[in-house]
Amino acid sequence: MKILPLAEAKNHFSAVLKDVELGNEVAICYGKKKETIAVIIPYEQWKKSKKRELGTLKHRAKVTFSKDFSISTEEFINP
Repeated sequence: MKILPLAEAKNHFSAVLKDVELGNEVAICYGKKKETIAVIIPYEQWKKSKKRELGTLKHRAKVTFSKDFSISTEEFINP
């Protein structure tokens, strides 16, 4: 993973996006301590990370939802 200061990422944003397009992750650091504040990842990788796991029921149960089913994380956690 490439780590860039915010100013450098801002100045070379097109190059950063090209890097991400090639499948690489790019971290952005900021401040005097150069703390990592964000990571830019390819969209397909982000899309895969949005899947919910069953946790302790993994490999014991299967859940399927209809295509028109929609619920936010907030609604799921606090019904």
